[in-house]
Amino acid sequence: MIYRFGVQLSPSAAGLGEVRALARLADRDGLDLLGVQDHPYAADQADTFALIATLLADTERLRVFPDVASLPLRGPAVLAKQAATLDLLSGGRFELALGAGAFWPAISAMGGPHRTAGEALRALEEAIEIIRAMWRPGETVKVSGTHYTVKGVHAGPAPAHPVGIWLGSVGPKALALTGRVGDGWAAPIPHYLPYEAWRGAQDVITRAAEDAGRDPSAITRIAQLVGHVTDGPAGVRLQGEEPVRTDAVGWARVLAGLATETGFDTFVYWPESGDETQLRRWTQEVVPATRALLDA
Repeated sequence: MIYRFGVQLSPSAAGLGEVRALARLADRDGLDLLGVQDHPYAADQADTFALIATLLADTERLRVFPDVASLPLRGPAVLAKQAATLDLLSGGRFELALGAGAFWPAISAMGGPHRTAGEALRALEEAIEIIRAMWRPGETVKVSGTHYTVKGVHAGPAPAHPVGIWLGSVGPKALALTGRVGDGWAAPIPHYLPYEAWRGAQDVITRAAEDAGRDPSAITRIAQLVGHVTDGPAGVRLQGEEPVRTDAVGWARVLAGLATETGFDTFVYWPESGDETQLRRWTQEVVPATRALLDA
C-alpha cells in the first residue's frame, strides 16, 4: 500500500506570501499533496485557482488540489479547461476535488443557484460527465442535463496526466456516487462529517464501487484532520468534531489506525495554526513516525 501525506492551507488574502512560503517548505520537505480551500463568497479569501496556479509554479513535486472546489460557482466546462491547463503547466501535478455545494445563502448571494441536496447531487453527476468529456480531445461534447447543458463544444485540451476527480461527499447518496464514478473521496473535515461516520461512509463507497463493477481499491481515500502537533503526549479520541491535539507519536498512532482500521490511504493535515513550526512538525515528525508504524 502506498500512503500519501499532505497539508491544507487557507487562501487568506492577507497572508498570501506566507502561504507561498509554506507551500515551498512542504515541497522541500517531501509532502505529496497540498489542498487549498475554495470559498469564493468569503471576503477574506483570495481566488483559489489563481493561488493554485502560483503555488504550482512555486513548487516542483507537490500535487495541488482545491479542497474542495465550489461547483455551484464554477461552471463545469470552464472548470475542466482550467484543470487541464493547470495540469499541463505543472507537468501533471494538479488534481480536482469537487464539492456539490454548501453555504447556499452565500452561494446564491454571489449569483449562484440555491439547490436542494438532491438537486446538488444531480448537478454534481452532470458536471463530472461534462468535465471528463472535455478532457477527451477530438470529441464534440453534448450533454443535456437538468442543471448543466453543453451544446456541441469541441473538447480539449487533455491534461498532462489522468487528473483525479475527488469528491467531498457527506450523505449516503453522495458517497454512493463517489463509489460509482469518483476517483477519490476527500473526506470532509469532522465539522461536516464526524469521525464516527467515517467507517460507515467508507463501506458505502466500497459497496457502490463493487455494484458498479469497479475496483474499490482504485478509489483514493483521503482523511482530513484538524488539529495541533503538541510538545507532550495527550489522550486522543476521535470523537465528533474534536480536533486532534497530541504529540507526533500520538498523531502517528491516530493515522496508522485510520489506515489499518478505517481504510484511508492519504492524510491531509488542517493545522489550527497555519505556521512554519506546525508544518515542520507534521512533515519532519508526524509523517516519518506514521510511515514507521505502517511499515512495521
